[in-house]
Amino acid sequence: MPDASLQPGWQRWLWLLLAYLSIGMAMLGVILPGLPTTEFVLLAAWAASRSSPRLAAWLENHRVFGPLLRDWKNGGLVARRTKWLASLSMLVALGIMILTVEHRPSVLFAAAGMSCGALFIWTRPEKPRAAS
Repeated sequence: MPDASLQPGWQRWLWLLLAYLSIGMAMLGVILPGLPTTEFVLLAAWAASRSSPRLAAWLENHRVFGPLLRDWKNGGLVARRTKWLASLSMLVALGIMILTVEHRPSVLFAAAGMSCGALFIWTRPEKPRAAS
């Protein structure tokens, strides 16, 4: 992780702005189907590591976002529950688009993007099961 204190001031502020915007988008993604949460949390953590050690630590210790970040740092793990929730969210969003968007190429483009996202998350390793 680069030392944020070595960054020129304007770059540090740009990284910090990106981190906060990404956190906001991630929080919206928690409640809006079709808006990704995981990707924005990862982007926020990456940008925070370049601008604010305090913000990076807050994200890593956050009740909701912390486990996701720790799993990702621990080998790119994505929990099965997260995979199912993301897939269901994408299906709901696609269903809404099919019912409300008349421009079919837009729907097909969105479906292709969601398919790529689903393929990516389902090919990530999962948390190893706890020994019983």
